[in-house]
Amino acid sequence: MARQKAFSNVKWGGALPQQGGTVQTSPGRSLLHGCANRLRDEFTLHLRDRVRGAIKICAGTATTLTFSLGAPQVKAGGNHSGKEWPAAASLGKRLAGKRPAHRKGARQPGQAGEGGGRTHAATHPHKHSHGVYGGTESLKIGASRRVSGDAVVVGHRLLEAQVPGTNPLKALGLLPGVEFQSDDPLGLDVYSNQLYMHGFTQSEIGMTLDGLPLGEPGFRTYNGLAPSEAISAENVDRLDVTRGAGDEKAASTSNLGGTINYVGSAPQNRRGDRLEQVFGSNALFHTFTRFDSGKLNESGTKFYVSYMRNDTDKWKGGGGQFMQQVNARLVQPLTSESRFTAFFDWDEMAFTNYQDYTPTWMGRFGRRLDNYFHTGHGWRKAYESAMGHFPANMAGLPDAKDAAYYDSTASNQNLFGGGQFDIKVADRTFWKSSFYGHSQNGRGTYSNPYACGAGTAAGAATCAPGTSTLIQQDGSGGLNNGRIFEQVRHPSTERFGGLTSVDGYLGHHHLEGGVWYEYSVYDSYAYAYQQPNSPEGRPLNPFGTLHGTPRETLWGENYTTNTVTAHVSDTWRPQWVRGLALHGGFKSMWVNSRIGDATNGTRRFPATLANHVSLTSAYAFLPHFSGDYHFLRNHEVWFDASENAHAYSLCGFNSCASPLAVTQQAFNNVRGSLKPETDWTYSLGYRYSHPAAQLDLYLYRTNFRNRLQQITTGTGGGNMLNQAGAVVRNMGGVTMNGVDAALTLKPFALWAPDSPLATLALFNSVSGNHATYDRDMSSGGVVYHTRGKQVVAYPEFMYKARLSWSNGGFSAWVDGQYYSRRSYDYVGDYKIPAYWISDLGISYTMDDVFISPSVPFGARKLIFSFNVYNLNNARYASTMGQNGFTMDNRGGAAAMNQSILLGAPRQFFGSVRAQF
Repeated sequence: MARQKAFSNVKWGGALPQQGGTVQTSPGRSLLHGCANRLRDEFTLHLRDRVRGAIKICAGTATTLTFSLGAPQVKAGGNHSGKEWPAAASLGKRLAGKRPAHRKGARQPGQAGEGGGRTHAATHPHKHSHGVYGGTESLKIGASRRVSGDAVVVGHRLLEAQVPGTNPLKALGLLPGVEFQSDDPLGLDVYSNQLYMHGFTQSEIGMTLDGLPLGEPGFRTYNGLAPSEAISAENVDRLDVTRGAGDEKAASTSNLGGTINYVGSAPQNRRGDRLEQVFGSNALFHTFTRFDSGKLNESGTKFYVSYMRNDTDKWKGGGGQFMQQVNARLVQPLTSESRFTAFFDWDEMAFTNYQDYTPTWMGRFGRRLDNYFHTGHGWRKAYESAMGHFPANMAGLPDAKDAAYYDSTASNQNLFGGGQFDIKVADRTFWKSSFYGHSQNGRGTYSNPYACGAGTAAGAATCAPGTSTLIQQDGSGGLNNGRIFEQVRHPSTERFGGLTSVDGYLGHHHLEGGVWYEYSVYDSYAYAYQQPNSPEGRPLNPFGTLHGTPRETLWGENYTTNTVTAHVSDTWRPQWVRGLALHGGFKSMWVNSRIGDATNGTRRFPATLANHVSLTSAYAFLPHFSGDYHFLRNHEVWFDASENAHAYSLCGFNSCASPLAVTQQAFNNVRGSLKPETDWTYSLGYRYSHPAAQLDLYLYRTNFRNRLQQITTGTGGGNMLNQAGAVVRNMGGVTMNGVDAALTLKPFALWAPDSPLATLALFNSVSGNHATYDRDMSSGGVVYHTRGKQVVAYPEFMYKARLSWSNGGFSAWVDGQYYSRRSYDYVGDYKIPAYWISDLGISYTMDDVFISPSVPFGARKLIFSFNVYNLNNARYASTMGQNGFTMDNRGGAAAMNQSILLGAPRQFFGSVRAQF
């Protein structure tokens, strides 16, 4: 049995002040001192019988250090960033070459709990059924990130509990006040991804990757790319989340409702490989591999390259969903406290979309209905439906043609990359500059069965002369006069930009200031491509080349945007009040978007589109004030107040709540009254942290002004495809009052720390959000009573729970989430039902798995996992409003609004992860 020993003479030197802190190994001998590594880099120490070198830890970092005592060279690695060091930690020691002792229920490294903010130190045993190979003894100190104020961290451990490859936003959705929806179980279908955070939709939440702007997240984003397209889930170390609107340094002009910064994992010091393989329902085959170079030279150069491939069938209907991605990251230290980092991303996706649903179809067909693509006689069924010959199960359906599309697909390709300098320019002063570029080309398709206008008889195979809604260049009938044409969108984005900032310390003040500039070009064109004009034809491949296929332009728009923001802030920690931090700062923004040449097919869209006009969002002073006070060791209270603004969104014609994506007449009608969306958010919070219990309370009020929404004024009859019935309206103000309460209990960690139940943790949270419109609205001369009505799509109440347990290499968890009814129109007279959904996960970890003692080949770590999504097989509407909302349900308008997507049924996944 291995000897285990607690080093009582090794302790943290108290809370880390801004200039650094000290860890003493014995009186007069410093293991860690000073302030150096704000960059979370990794270091090498030279140890024999005593410390020959020292690591300096800067404020705002927390580090996991691993020492091999008795070896001539020892490595230590920085992991997570945080606010301060906890006051004390214990250490353990293991003598290698012998089988380690395992106490039942002993906490393994990194098993400090999901979401806790305290430090846990533990031995790091090498577990292997054949014994331990090697001849050094190791010592590990672990420190997790500690958050303050309205900040929340989704840590690596919680991300790893998901099925490998799962969108990290799904893990974020486990937190109170957050709702993440998708029609696929891994959350990779960008078209269906929908995120709400405290009443704000994803287009009102800022997103960045290591500080680089990702733009407004969503489908066909005009100024960025979806986070899942920017970085593979396996390369994400954590998510840093700001719940309020006051993150003034974030490179975003849409963060009314908070900011999410993806923190990518750094290349490892040690050379190694990772391989992950997932198998699952619907023939899912997900592969991820990554190579880490380790340190290549004395300067510390290191990099990684990874490849991800995800291929799966849909859970209903025909077709599949495919994605592949390459990531690379290079770190080049310049000095002990400065470095250069470069990042690269390439990805492509080809997804067959699920059918856009209506609530009426949910009640009539359940979740079975889908497009005909890649199903038996699919083209024939779709074409005959376009002729008016519907299957028996659609008899009497008022919008049967909209329930019988042939296809709906989305494909995309991105190139994204940049570099970052992080330089120490003077004592306690640092300069950080980044540059980036991004190119995106996409395609979205629908088979549109509305090629014929009035005058074509039902049952006719082609449009009657002169009735086609498409027209050729010579003025003759539209294309081949077929009943169906392929409606194809070709959006593209080109953007580049840079950020620079300086931060430093002056006495007890932490000062920071910076500037961000971006130039972007966004094109969005829609075409009608010719499809066969009979049920016997061979339809186009929506993922193949369309070159040479006859087509007509439906509409097209070109936008250019210049973005400039600047920020200044000061965080003051008065010397006479320990644990108090007061913050003040402001952000300035100027965003000008101009639409250049716009074109429209006059037969189908006769009104001239807005062109050669521009809109500017300009605010010189958007303030942010906050205070944070840590007291009585485990307690924290804080407040936050901030104002922010959202620059006008851009999109293709009538495809979002953009005042520029409309006709020229519609733009002229509202131009004088247009104002960007703004908000003031006020919040109070309390946090209690203890090994046996963690409590988080968050109370907030938001005054949201000039909320722009897209209103669908008609349903059925191809309205979703034609964009003819959508308008953009200023909904006026929205007032939100809400509360989140989260409690994690680990009672046995305190009462029975040596028990197998010591790691049992129960998380519970409740969220209430009363978000209502401030006034009645009018549209088309009709006044709608929206004042005091709950906002669309966001539940008024949510409850979430998670039970987790680990012992040795085994871990298991089960969670449940309840979402109350959601409004499906602005008046609130049609509700989508509430639902409950649950997931489950089990995993087993093995360390140092070798073939045999005589064969030095094996894995440093093997992880076997099994996950179940939607354990209770709930039937529910996931995404809502992707095609807009109606004002009310008069005449069944909301019930027939084709603007929801359904959640996937129960799914099973098994995975194997290996590190070499």
